[in-house]
Amino acid sequence: MEKAELFKKYPLSSSVVYNGATVIHFLVGGLVISFADRFIGPLGGILGLVYILFSFLDMYVLMPLQVCKNCVYVRLDQAVCISGLNIVARKFMRGGNPSDFPRRARGLLSPNNFYLFSLLFPVACGIPILIFNYSVTLLLLETSLFILLVTRFAWIIPKLACVHCLSKFVCPQAGLMGVREK
Repeated sequence: MEKAELFKKYPLSSSVVYNGATVIHFLVGGLVISFADRFIGPLGGILGLVYILFSFLDMYVLMPLQVCKNCVYVRLDQAVCISGLNIVARKFMRGGNPSDFPRRARGLLSPNNFYLFSLLFPVACGIPILIFNYSVTLLLLETSLFILLVTRFAWIIPKLACVHCLSKFVCPQAGLMGVREK
């Protein structure tokens, strides 16, 4: 069995797929949540916008500040991780500690749990919203969200991202997915 190539600089196509799926997930998730307006009024739209804001801030601001600053990609010249957030972290955060990188998944309020929450929350919310506010449009949006989630965890993360990551030998998620030996 051939070992996966480790990328110091991910191909642009991989970054586009990863970030594209992330952005679409957050936007569709916010739209699904906003469909709650039928039974909670304007609060549905507000909750949808709050979710979008939370998700984007979590992924594209907090991750570079809390997690990426400790990643090996920040210290490597000309390196680009799958999300490209190491570039943001390199610009704004100095002095991260590589031994802190595995801590990204420790504790209830860990950066990884916030990230998982931002992915799972709209899928979970979409089910009761769909039940109480059925429409073909909402069904298609919720189905799209579910497909995005499954695609992320079944293909994007294990086969496109983590298997090629230089941090896979210290990252707790890579260990859980079994990609360290691939």
